[in-house]
Amino acid sequence: MRGGSLWQLGQSISRRIAQADKKAVARRFFASEADLKKTVLYDFHVAHGGKMVPFAGWSMPIQYKDSIMDSTVNCRENGSLFDVSHMCGLSLKGKDCIPFLEKLVIADVAALAPGTGTLSVFTNEKGGAIDDSVITKVKDDLIYLVVNAGCRDKDLAHIEEHMKAFKAKGGDVSWHIHDERSLLALQGPLAAPVLQHLTKEDLSKIYFSDFRIIDINGASCFLTRTGYTGEDGFEISVPSEHAVDLAKAILEKSEGKVRLTGLGARDSLRLEAGLCLYGNDMEQHITPVEAGLTWAIGKRRRAEGGFLGAKTILKQLEEGPKIRRVGFISSGPPARSHSEIQNDKGANIGEVTSGGFSPCLKKNIAMGYVKSGSHKAGTKVKILVRGKAYDGAVTKMPFVPTKYYKPS
Repeated sequence: MRGGSLWQLGQSISRRIAQADKKAVARRFFASEADLKKTVLYDFHVAHGGKMVPFAGWSMPIQYKDSIMDSTVNCRENGSLFDVSHMCGLSLKGKDCIPFLEKLVIADVAALAPGTGTLSVFTNEKGGAIDDSVITKVKDDLIYLVVNAGCRDKDLAHIEEHMKAFKAKGGDVSWHIHDERSLLALQGPLAAPVLQHLTKEDLSKIYFSDFRIIDINGASCFLTRTGYTGEDGFEISVPSEHAVDLAKAILEKSEGKVRLTGLGARDSLRLEAGLCLYGNDMEQHITPVEAGLTWAIGKRRRAEGGFLGAKTILKQLEEGPKIRRVGFISSGPPARSHSEIQNDKGANIGEVTSGGFSPCLKKNIAMGYVKSGSHKAGTKVKILVRGKAYDGAVTKMPFVPTKYYKPS
């Protein structure tokens, strides 16, 4: 997921709507509405009070009638339904689709069991992150993956360029971009009980990162037990003609406890879970090692390399990176992206990439990059907000414990 501080944008919109004439606010924020793409749920969002904003070329709900604070807490206590159809799902097919993909990502895709997936990173020649993606091995000759909305064009161009070269050498790989499908994310403790009402599949046998193609509410769906909140939940790729009916059915079966939730709460939830936001916490000059995603580099890949930027990344694994992504708790006003981080002597040691007030912890949290040596939990720092230094400390992430559904 990509963008600036959605939480901050959502709070700004809430204040403007409260303080100004709603039509004037609508004109200001929806001025480019005609140029934006709309998901099939657009009218559904508007009918339910969704406040629509431009995001990665799409008109998306930043929040609904409840506040971002309330909807964040409700996700952790009950559940949330997100429309994430702006993201791009695609399939790679062919007997060589795995060796092809492994030239572009750091994951050991070959080692995945059929029907399982993992978070991975597309890298460039310098080892930097082009994008992060959840990659699923459906079977040995079929891979399903989802890339970020804001990275769609560059990701698809990157994949296509390398696919042409790979096929020119005799490789068997092709692709399909799933523009005929929509994507819903159902997250929170009620996700599985509610979804179970809509499918005959036993969801208790599907664990975190597992993938199935099953019937849900009368439609053939791609179901992945994953999400972007730290909670248990699912991402459901549904044929677009069935998306609105599925959203209605989920809300109905939850008896009002699962709420439609916008990008503002999605951002605060992922920050509490210590998850990267591409474009903020991970960019093309940041390697997976620096981003704290060393665990995503497969053991075989560490030994063999073979992916773009492997020389740089394997060197960092051996010698250690010069900067590291860490979490912070801070006093004063919440730190925001680009806030300077100083050590106790006032020297610059890094920069905040994401920050805000945690609705669940009721304290300021942030993440950012600091020089190696200043990355240990408990290290005291100063964080500059609007030119004034406030006390902070490096802390472990996630800030809120994750609740992924795994075998006991």
